[in-house]
Amino acid sequence: MQSTAINMKQLLPNFTDESVIDDSVLLSPQGFREYDTRWWYGFSGSDRVPEINLAGIKAVGAGLAHLLRQRGNDQAIIVGHDLRSYSFEVKTALVKGLVSGGAHVCDIGLALSPMAYYAQFALNIQSVAMVTASHNENGWTGVKMGCERPYTFGPEDMAELKAIVLEQQAVPATGGQYNFVNNIEKLYASALTKGRFFKRRLKIVVVCGNGTAGLFAPQILRRIGCEVVEVDCAPNWSFPKYNPDPEAAPMQKAMTEAVQLFRADMAFGFDGDGDRCGVADHEGNIIYADRIGLLLAQAFSTQHRDAHFIVDVKSSGLFRTDPVLQANNATVDYWKTGHSYIKRRMGETHALAGFEKSGHVFLNQPLGLGYDDGLATAIAVCEMLAAHPDQTLASLNRQLPQSFATPTLNIFCCDQEKYRIISRIQDYFADLVSSGEMFAGQCVSELLTINGVRVTVDDGTWGLIRASSNKPDLVVVAESPVSLERRNAMLHAINHVLARFEAGQLSDFEGTV
Repeated sequence: MQSTAINMKQLLPNFTDESVIDDSVLLSPQGFREYDTRWWYGFSGSDRVPEINLAGIKAVGAGLAHLLRQRGNDQAIIVGHDLRSYSFEVKTALVKGLVSGGAHVCDIGLALSPMAYYAQFALNIQSVAMVTASHNENGWTGVKMGCERPYTFGPEDMAELKAIVLEQQAVPATGGQYNFVNNIEKLYASALTKGRFFKRRLKIVVVCGNGTAGLFAPQILRRIGCEVVEVDCAPNWSFPKYNPDPEAAPMQKAMTEAVQLFRADMAFGFDGDGDRCGVADHEGNIIYADRIGLLLAQAFSTQHRDAHFIVDVKSSGLFRTDPVLQANNATVDYWKTGHSYIKRRMGETHALAGFEKSGHVFLNQPLGLGYDDGLATAIAVCEMLAAHPDQTLASLNRQLPQSFATPTLNIFCCDQEKYRIISRIQDYFADLVSSGEMFAGQCVSELLTINGVRVTVDDGTWGLIRASSNKPDLVVVAESPVSLERRNAMLHAINHVLARFEAGQLSDFEGTV
């Protein structure tokens, strides 16, 4: 690995400081989310009003450097960016702010988020700032940050950073440095694939939605012996067909059509920054990520008895009742949705792995380094399937109990209102349970309020209402182990609650499967 010092004037040779950084700072406070930042930055031809400009990005960088210094952290920080047309200029402004605050920037260039997390370990650096808006539409930008590997910022960290930036507390410091680091992608690929070459040759469709993962995923999966068919892997920042979001219908459609067309064993869909992975079986069925997580947990618990797992509140109730996990003495905790929350909870409880319904999978030692990585997830699924030479992914999935679950359903709710509404809904359910009232036609057996409200009734049917962490939305999920009718009864009951608090309505969910 090589590290090359670069003068800051070389970083953007075609621009002066004055033309890159505006004197007027534009920075919407709403961009500071629960565990990262997301702003509408815009692009040429867009008529939507930007929420941040390059001067605002520089202020974020200066604020982050100030925060690191204030906490007594080492000043070294990994920085990378995704392939959006404006991500390089956003990263450059962030770097200038970091350097102005005395930070020692190690720039890994165009990268996936898990590649930046890996670089923290490879270079023995605690802090990271990855410029990406993940699966958000073209025009969004943001930064995923952390100062204690493998964790990323949570609400307290984000509140502290927000105060520093908005109150202009950041103080310039001397000693800032910039270095460009070569070959991290090669080290990352080697670390993922070392010792993994499967005798069962799997034919895999890789769907990337023209996002950053297309530059890395096909080659890495070929290194473990897969025959790879590339679909929408050519990088194109405009996302001409669909957003690279494996939870969204357009990308899922591309996966299901391609896996059947090419007669592949399965299809993987990666999000915009490569930290999530969606899966379709050879029959063209999307297997929700929580069911993939359950299959992986079964495999991991067989290899590592007494394992502990973390799953998010959107995930299947089957984790609680799975006979394989029980036979292997595995334990499962439901926790807050969000990569930062899951990573930290895994560290606190020494969990072997963590799973989110959105497709984030977290592998702790000895399986991984504790962060979410879509490519590591895909390799783990390949390894699981290769260990069952007479099975398909579809047959493994059918061995799990049937359940009737919705995808993640979203209802628009402005950022200024969504948490207040959720708080009122939590109070409503607390009163409902204390008074012994039924919900969705049955008695409530469990009320979980660590992240919104997850209400479970006697037959195991459950529903969730929570605030999205990175979009102006409320999120609803429901599942029944009994029937589609019971699941829909839960959704009807949730709709009544949403109407009660004027929080919008779900529509057309009756046919959702």
